Amino acid sequence: MKVLFINPPYFNSKYKFIGLVAPPLGIAYMAAVLEENDIDVEIIDAAAMEMSWETLESEIRRISPQIIAVTALTPTIYHGLQTAELAKKTCPEAMVIMGGYHPSFNHQEILEKDYVDLVVIGEGEYTMLELVKTLEEGGDLKNVKGIAYGEGVVTPPRPLIQDLDELPFPARHLLPMDHYKILNMKLDTATLISGRGCPMQCSFCASAALHGNRLRMRSSNSVVDEMEHLIKDHNAAMIAFMDDTFTLKPNRVEEICDEIIKRGIDIYWGCTARVDTLSEKMLRKLSDAGCITLFLGVESADQQQLDRVNKQITIEKIRRAFALARENDIRTIASVVLGMPGDTRESIERTIKFTKELNPSYAVFSLATPYPGTRFYQEAVQDNLIKVKDWSKYTLLSPVLDTVDCSLDELKSMQKKAFRQFYLRPVYLMKQVRMDGPVLLKTVATMIKEV
Repeated sequence: MKVLFINPPYFNSKYKFIGLVAPPLGIAYMAAVLEENDIDVEIIDAAAMEMSWETLESEIRRISPQIIAVTALTPTIYHGLQTAELAKKTCPEAMVIMGGYHPSFNHQEILEKDYVDLVVIGEGEYTMLELVKTLEEGGDLKNVKGIAYGEGVVTPPRPLIQDLDELPFPARHLLPMDHYKILNMKLDTATLISGRGCPMQCSFCASAALHGNRLRMRSSNSVVDEMEHLIKDHNAAMIAFMDDTFTLKPNRVEEICDEIIKRGIDIYWGCTARVDTLSEKMLRKLSDAGCITLFLGVESADQQQLDRVNKQITIEKIRRAFALARENDIRTIASVVLGMPGDTRESIERTIKFTKELNPSYAVFSLATPYPGTRFYQEAVQDNLIKVKDWSKYTLLSPVLDTVDCSLDELKSMQKKAFRQFYLRPVYLMKQVRMDGPVLLKTVATMIKEV
C-alpha cells in the first residue's frame, strides 16, 4: 500500500518575514515509522518547494497513492483543506486523511468536508502505522486508537509515546533538504527535536496541549547520534533544537553538552529556553558545546500579563537571563507578544521599551493569537474577545483579539512600530552587522517590509 504525506502549499507563511522554511518533522517521523515497517512512503513538501496547485496535482497523479495524509496548522488549514480536496479529485479511490495541530482539535469541523475521510488526532506515528495495517488487512477502523471518521465516530485516544528513543530518526531523505533556510539563507541548517511535552502549561501553548503536560525526553546518546547523522548525511552546518523548552531539565542539558564535547562534534547550534532555567553554569556548558543562540520567551513587560497566561516567570528573571547570556557571548532571540487580553497602549509601549532594554540579538514581536486546543483560546471564546474568525489570519502577524483600548488596526500599527523601533537603531545595526555580517541588513529590510 502506497502512502503519501503532503505538507500543503502555503503562500503567506507566518515565518516568511524572518526567512524561515523548516522541515515538517512531524510527517517525517510518521514516514520513518512506516518505512521501518516496510510500507512504501513518499513526502511532498509543497510549501518548501513553493509548488503551484497544478504541479501538486501532477505529483499526486504521478505517485497514485492509496492513502494521502495532509498535515495542517491553524493558519494553513484552508490550504490543507484545498490540498485534501485536490487529492480526492485526483485520486478518488484513495483514503484522504488530515492530521496536525488544527485537525486534532477541530476534527468535527474537518470531517464536514466530504473529501476528508478520516482525521488522525494527536501524535500520529503509531496511529498511522496501525491505520495502514488495518486497511491492508481489511480490519475494523473502530479498533484503531486516536482517529475520527464518518458520522461522529471518535475512537479512544492513543496513549502518548513514552520511550521516544524507540522512534527512528525522521525520514529526511524523503524531504527536499536543500530547500530549507533561515534568515533567507540556505545555510544547511537542520532541525531536531529532543523531547515532547511541557509541564509549565502556559495558557497559549498549542504544543503542550497536543503533546501533554509531562516532559518526555530522548536519551542524550540518541540526541547526539542524530546530530552526527545530520552532519554526516545531510551536511548540516548548524542545528536548531525545536523543543518547546530545551533547557527545562538542567542535568539533561549538561549530559547532552558533555556528550557533544566528548565526541568532538564541531557544529554551531541553537535551542529554546526558559529564562528561569538559565544559570551561569548551564550557559558556560552550552557555549563550550557550540550553542550560539537561545530563543527566549519574554512575552510582556507587565507582570500581571505574565501571570495571566501562567508564564511563571518574573520581570527580574527575564532581565537576569538576557544579561547572563550576553556575558557568555550567546546570541538571544526575544519572543514578545503584543495585544494580549488586558493589554493597553501604555502596556504595549512599555513592553517595546523593555525589549530594547534587554538588548537581545534579535526580537520577534508577535500579536496575541489564541490557537484551538489551548486554554487561551477557550478563555477568549468565553469572554467574546475573538473578532476575527478567519483561520488564515492566525499567523501571529494579524490582530484577531480585542484589547482594552486598541482597535485591530492600532494593534497592527503598534507591531510595525515595535519592529522599526527595535531594528532601526543605528547602534544596534552597527553592533549586529559586526557580529552577523551584511546579511543582517537584508533580514532587517525583509522583516520591516513584510510586517
